[in-house]
Amino acid sequence: MSHPPEPFTDALRRATTEFVEMPGLKLTAAQAAGLLSVDEALCGRVLTALVKSRFLAETSSARFVRASVINPQ
Repeated sequence: MSHPPEPFTDALRRATTEFVEMPGLKLTAAQAAGLLSVDEALCGRVLTALVKSRFLAETSSARFVRASVINPQ
């Protein structure tokens, strides 16, 4: 019997998937919360975790983008 994923883990997985599937995606925190259908507090935790892991970067205009878009390898 499996348990439903924790909201943070589920939102983290969904955010990662969205940014992988749409490499040019640029979202504000509010837009990301809407896309992921989560409240802004949970979304903020997810975005912070993704920035800390260097998967996402925050632009000077407060938008979140894949870090590889800003710093291509």
